[in-house]
Amino acid sequence: MAKVDIISGFLGAGKTTLIKKLLAGQLKNEKVVLIENEFGDVGIDGTFLKEAGIEIKEINSGCICCSLVGDFREALKKVMEEYEPERLIIEPSGVGKLSDIEEAVKDVGLDVHALVTVADVNKIKVYHRNFGEFFDNQIENAQIIIFSRTQKANDEKVEEMVHLVHELNPDSKCIIAPWDDLSDEQILKVMDSFHHHEHDENCTCGCHDHEHHHHDEEHEHHHDEECECGHEHHHHHDEECECGHEHHHEHDENCTCGCHDHDHHHHGDEEFTSVAYESAHSYTKEELQGMLEQLDEHILRAKGMVKSKDGWLFFDYVPEEIDIREGQVQPIGQIVVIGSKVNEKEIKELFKVV
Repeated sequence: MAKVDIISGFLGAGKTTLIKKLLAGQLKNEKVVLIENEFGDVGIDGTFLKEAGIEIKEINSGCICCSLVGDFREALKKVMEEYEPERLIIEPSGVGKLSDIEEAVKDVGLDVHALVTVADVNKIKVYHRNFGEFFDNQIENAQIIIFSRTQKANDEKVEEMVHLVHELNPDSKCIIAPWDDLSDEQILKVMDSFHHHEHDENCTCGCHDHEHHHHDEEHEHHHDEECECGHEHHHHHDEECECGHEHHHEHDENCTCGCHDHDHHHHGDEEFTSVAYESAHSYTKEELQGMLEQLDEHILRAKGMVKSKDGWLFFDYVPEEIDIREGQVQPIGQIVVIGSKVNEKEIKELFKVV
């Protein structure tokens, strides 16, 4: 049976970078298949990963765990039948819910080897505050939280974020060391430590069934008392949602969205907007930097590859962080912008898209 690793993380957390690190190490000796989901109309990250020689099944145009849940299950079955991988890595959309993805994997008869969430230490608090339902779900349902960009934060900041994460999920294991200081072997060892963990009356692992944390069916711990972490883990939206959107997702006996808690379940494609463009325009690095700096607080992620006079430029944007680097020649430029509020007219004008 293949090892199935789900590596989630909010928009721009660094999932692709982590996966590339793992693929460049010991996993080169395994038969690995990556299923990658993009929120939006154009797959960008797959271009970076194909250079590693990994088979990629991209599923676009929505959230992997809701609007495309049927396709996702079929994709899993097809991948297992056609490629017979030793390891299957699933990289969900940054606005997907980890609990839904785990459920979909189990629905096709596969066991989850490791549930991992990558969290940018500098963005945890703001994403928890502004996008709690989506961000918190990825924290609450992960076994391992791998912090990214800790090299850019002081010890007090990292400690504060570890405390916040453990309030949401006291059973999770955090990895806080900068990735450059860690080997892929160390990360894989932590991921392997959660597999085949037996829970019985003698279990001393300290994990509890907090109604938000998923364990194997054999785990029969029951806790009627209040959760020790101090949180109520049933997020209801009888009142107006803080995001300011109204949600009219109808759930009935014919619903195929894959979600089960219909009292509060929102989907990524209801909360977030993605626009994607092809561009034949040439940009200098300075022009591109200036454009990305003009994106407002509602834009959570921008990425793409565009032509320049000296070659091609690949770029990634998350709030307060811009990365522009040289890349391989592409058939045509591609720009993807994702946010809670996206003014398509302004974005087209900004990037000079016809």
